[in-house]
Amino acid sequence: MSDNTLPVIEGLAGLIDPDTVVERLWTGAIWSEGPVWIPDLRAVRWSDIHNNRILQFHADDGSTVVYSDNAEFTNGRTLDRQGRVIQCSHGRRRVERDHDDEITAIVETWNGVQFNSPNDVVVARDGAIWFTDPAYGISIAVEGHPGEREYRDQYVFCHDETTGITRPVILDVEAPNGLAFSPDESILYVADSSGSGSGIHPGVGNRHIRAYDLIDGRCKNGRTVITIEDGVPDGLRVDTDGNIWTSTKYGVGVYDPTGRELGVIRLPETTANLCFGGPDGTDVYITASSSLYRVRTRARDAATA
Repeated sequence: MSDNTLPVIEGLAGLIDPDTVVERLWTGAIWSEGPVWIPDLRAVRWSDIHNNRILQFHADDGSTVVYSDNAEFTNGRTLDRQGRVIQCSHGRRRVERDHDDEITAIVETWNGVQFNSPNDVVVARDGAIWFTDPAYGISIAVEGHPGEREYRDQYVFCHDETTGITRPVILDVEAPNGLAFSPDESILYVADSSGSGSGIHPGVGNRHIRAYDLIDGRCKNGRTVITIEDGVPDGLRVDTDGNIWTSTKYGVGVYDPTGRELGVIRLPETTANLCFGGPDGTDVYITASSSLYRVRTRARDAATA
């Protein structure tokens, strides 16, 4: 990277030490997405969607390996309450579990129709699986397979593995993308990336993050809390103080729970997603176009704290 494209940290006092350096750990992908830290492996697993493969960075020796070829265009992933990987498959149009190298379907249909292309996923403390279902994997050739929106829309769903019940929980986000809970799981944040001009609604759409109060399993009182000026919000995480970390065109923006910007991590590549990880959970790993980055912070992911 040339001097004028070096990563820059602006603001974020109290969250990132002033002398912190952004590390580029690996490069060579086309579109990096869906990172998750796997404590048992001390590794970050993420997708190179356009190359249809899954990569894995091992923190102990700094190596990156191809975990899976022909990965059916997996995207967002997280861990369930037992530490197993839950991932979204654009190609198979489902949410699935990858445990001990065996991939099994969790949920593939709703009301007798296929999903569009599940994109990102979180697991609540009660084990329920919440996921977004935009149409990127059926409308963009390099992100999946051509297909139809069988339920004619793009929803956020919740799936209960115990009962097998899947239900739509948010219907008013045009293109739901990243999602995360507040520390006490009283609020669900959802990114709307419909303003990306990706072919779903060319020239129109939103570039904001919505917040919903969770009341008896229902999402109520939806409101816009953050609007992104440069690019669109994609993946996001919430730390133990309730701050929202979201990927954007320029890197990662960090906002307090009211939506006030605290600072940014500027990267030389369009950024897709991020996760917390490392030995004490305070390292932020960022997937940005061709590369995987790491930033040492003082924050921790609310979902794993």
